[in-house]
Amino acid sequence: MTAKNPPAPRLRGLVTDVDGTITDPHRRIHTGAIEAIRALVDHGVEVVLASGNTACFMDALCRMLGTRGIFIAENGAVYRTGYSVSPVAIADGASPRDALDAVVRHFRERGLEIEHYSLPYRFVDVAFARTVPVDEVREVVRRFPVEVLDTGFAIHLQPLGVTKGLGFSALARDTGMDTREFLAVGDAENDVELLERAGVGAAVGNAGPEVARAAEWVSEKKYGDGFVEAITRYFPYFLER
Repeated sequence: MTAKNPPAPRLRGLVTDVDGTITDPHRRIHTGAIEAIRALVDHGVEVVLASGNTACFMDALCRMLGTRGIFIAENGAVYRTGYSVSPVAIADGASPRDALDAVVRHFRERGLEIEHYSLPYRFVDVAFARTVPVDEVREVVRRFPVEVLDTGFAIHLQPLGVTKGLGFSALARDTGMDTREFLAVGDAENDVELLERAGVGAAVGNAGPEVARAAEWVSEKKYGDGFVEAITRYFPYFLER
């Protein structure tokens, strides 16, 4: 498959999605993925975790996996460049919260309650369980300046224009790196910009069609097994110094 971006002379970083990419189908962290990430860290590779999860969740995950604490959270709305600094929000959370209030009222009138995901710990993006129709959510919030994102794990409301790719570019700038120096791995629609902005984009075997089209390479295996397959394939790129 032909790359959309020519591969960088060498790769210095990995940016990877979490749910569906370094997990198994039940959202458990794949043990092989842990070993692959730690091998990269031990070789001096900058590992960035990118997710729709909260900053505090990402902090804990970074510590448990053994990275240097660099992450993208809330689908690009928040990022952090290491343990010694505070997370940076690149957008305001007022519009997603206003839209969420409208969603709660709408479904409550139908006798349905929204199951919030970590609302007090979110800076910008808001998320809730996929227990209501996402198309109906889009109709309810169409007068608000927000985007509705269905990740397959949750429904997110985020400011217009905020993506993982936007957070990726801001983080790379602040760390003195170029997005083209990264291998990006993902599985869902919200990972497309990560793959497009990276020097090399890889999709795991369970990725959707849009993600597969954006990728330079797609693994045969799915979920965490596919992630390990991707790291194995591209590991030599990180050794070219």
